[in-house]
Amino acid sequence: MRKLLTVGLVLLLLAAAGCGKADKKEAASNNAAIRVTDDAGKTIALAKPAKRIISLYAAHTENLVALGLDKEIIGVSRTETAAAVKNRPVFDYRADPEKILAAEPDLVLVRPFVRRAHPEFVRAMENAGVVVASFYPDTFAEFDGYIERLAALTGREQAAKEKLAAFHRELQALDRQSAGKRPQVFFEVSSNQRTVTGDSIPAGVIRAAGGDLVNLGGKPTADGTSVVPYDLEQLVAAGEKIDYYVAQRGPMNAAVTPAAIRSRPGYDTMRAVKNGGIVIVPEELVSRPTFQLLEGAKLLASAWRQGQ
Repeated sequence: MRKLLTVGLVLLLLAAAGCGKADKKEAASNNAAIRVTDDAGKTIALAKPAKRIISLYAAHTENLVALGLDKEIIGVSRTETAAAVKNRPVFDYRADPEKILAAEPDLVLVRPFVRRAHPEFVRAMENAGVVVASFYPDTFAEFDGYIERLAALTGREQAAKEKLAAFHRELQALDRQSAGKRPQVFFEVSSNQRTVTGDSIPAGVIRAAGGDLVNLGGKPTADGTSVVPYDLEQLVAAGEKIDYYVAQRGPMNAAVTPAAIRSRPGYDTMRAVKNGGIVIVPEELVSRPTFQLLEGAKLLASAWRQGQ
């Protein structure tokens, strides 16, 4: 009987401790000075700007560095590319979450698919009181809002305002320089017949460079993505109006080359292929949501000028 009473008392104390922790988290959330909604629809609340940040997506890291936050980044993903943080500790949402918890971050940044595909990781973070925010702007128009929310969580609103103003100023100047006949551009995401929607980030870069995306129709492969499958017959049928065939090179399309594109059946009838209008661009300059999109637009605008 005494043993049963002891076990019951322990369980009651644990439950009370859990409730107390939940109450404290709720109180902290209610009193938060910073409050934004992430791309998973979750309200992110912080009492003060984050100072110990683990970024598990290279674009998040690059944008934090652009906002002057390299010292606040205490960990990065294994696919990190930003030179400023190349020696920081590496973390993985697929590994034991205890490694991240031991680093005591006050903010962990991921993409929305991590919350969907690895909910156990997110639960482990949040149960330990770590704030997890997921962002990914799927369209060009969403880029500003993404940067502004990163800035709000880190106290860099003014830096974001200045960076975005300069970014759009240069894009507009580039568009004015490209005034005239707008080349018709097809964009290849990957060699397994994937392109993008008209509101996507690559489409925005192409517009800023003075071109227009050739849209073959079709629906995105999934909700929350701008990637669209296309039919080869449709592409070949539209080939005579395609001035430039732009393909990104990156993890989704690592082996792409002009020679590989020219060798594909039916592609030799395309205007862009016949006239040498194949352009290969690094994925990080046209698809990754960072300020480097400006460099991607400049690269494409230069290709149009050289082809005239």
